[in-house]
Amino acid sequence: MTSSVGRAAIVGAGVIGASWAALFLAKGLKVVATDVAADAEASLRGFVDKAWPALERLGLAPGASPAHLAFTPDLAVAIDGADFVQESGPERIDLKQALYRRLDELAPANVIIASSSSGLMMSEIQKGCAAHPERCVIGHPFNPPHLIPLVEVVGGAKTSPETIERAMAFYRAIGKKPIHLHKEVVGHVANRLQAALWREVVHLIEEGVVDVADADAAVCWGPGLRWGVMGPNLIFHLGGGQGGMRHFLDHLSGPFAAWWRDLGTQTEFSPAATKALIDGAEKEAGDRSIDQLARQRDEALLGLLALRAKER
Repeated sequence: MTSSVGRAAIVGAGVIGASWAALFLAKGLKVVATDVAADAEASLRGFVDKAWPALERLGLAPGASPAHLAFTPDLAVAIDGADFVQESGPERIDLKQALYRRLDELAPANVIIASSSSGLMMSEIQKGCAAHPERCVIGHPFNPPHLIPLVEVVGGAKTSPETIERAMAFYRAIGKKPIHLHKEVVGHVANRLQAALWREVVHLIEEGVVDVADADAAVCWGPGLRWGVMGPNLIFHLGGGQGGMRHFLDHLSGPFAAWWRDLGTQTEFSPAATKALIDGAEKEAGDRSIDQLARQRDEALLGLLALRAKER
């Protein structure tokens, strides 16, 4: 798969698109990015420069270089000669459909068009494609894509099985950890899992059970540490001792069901919860800027990724 994709097009060079571009470059691909924003090229090149030291620590492919990045505001020029298209445009279905109509006209039929959409369904997006909707797929990363391995691959109603297989193979070839969602759901899987946890966090804060900083501590110094190593199902399988998941469920399915029944069920953010979250996050951040917090996050991620690499 790496030999069949030598040049990738990045459509939309915002935070996600720029991160994809940095990763593709680090994996030895030639990258052509396009965006209509006036400052897009400068912002993109600045992002790649900042991300490159981390990518060097993770390991570069032979010949990988930021010099292989090109930028053009012309969509047709960006798509010309691309073997793979990663689209990271705005999360608006009307804009996506119009963009995919144009991409479908420009890209040869064998070129996969993957969307980074965090919640829109490919069945709706690919309605803009008159010729080859079968080559369109969701390839949703987790931020920042150049560090977080997860990619959620989801086909639409008209996506072919071959496209799914090829997209999965491409993402694996560049070191990602793709998962295949067999059904479309709003928000895909990982965002829904985040949303479920955060709903309970917001509920507990609003109820006065815990403040923002302690809620974060409860996650990142408790189950979050374990989740950085194994998913919840395998963690609970381990929690059952020698009896595994069977023993765990025999003893703890009842208590878990009782906790489920007591979880918060709100479907919106109240003014009180909104204020508590903003005030609490600013207090927890203290004098650390957004850039400083991002560096702290990325440094810890690099350490964890290095540890996880030893499992292979």
